[in-house]
Amino acid sequence: MGSTAAAGPADRLGFKPGMVIQELGWDSDSDDALRVAIEDAIDADLVDGDYGNDVDAVLLWWRDDDGDLVDGLVDALTDLVGGGAIWLLTPKVGRSGAVDPAEIAEAAPLAGLSQTTTAAVSKDWAATRLVAPKTVG
Repeated sequence: MGSTAAAGPADRLGFKPGMVIQELGWDSDSDDALRVAIEDAIDADLVDGDYGNDVDAVLLWWRDDDGDLVDGLVDALTDLVGGGAIWLLTPKVGRSGAVDPAEIAEAAPLAGLSQTTTAAVSKDWAATRLVAPKTVG
């Protein structure tokens, strides 16, 4: 059976070898299997908030009690290259720390982001893809 099996979660997120993925909001409840799958997909380690260079995408683990989502999203944009995406990972509805989808829909435009897709990435976490409009220049 080789690697042609069903697309894994990292594939669904669109991550490819050579991409730089920044991880923010990691905690002990984060899905380690997903993290390993992403590192395997990009053939590198995830970088943290201290990275300080451009990143292709941001993985933002977010729980209902993590504070103001708009602030969290704006902070996540710091190192993101134009056209890059923030994957907002939130506990699924019914799980501890779940974030109301309406809150995400409200926070994204306030942070200058558009919500594009959602992806099933683990049994406990939902992923929402947020992109900033491409800037000219």
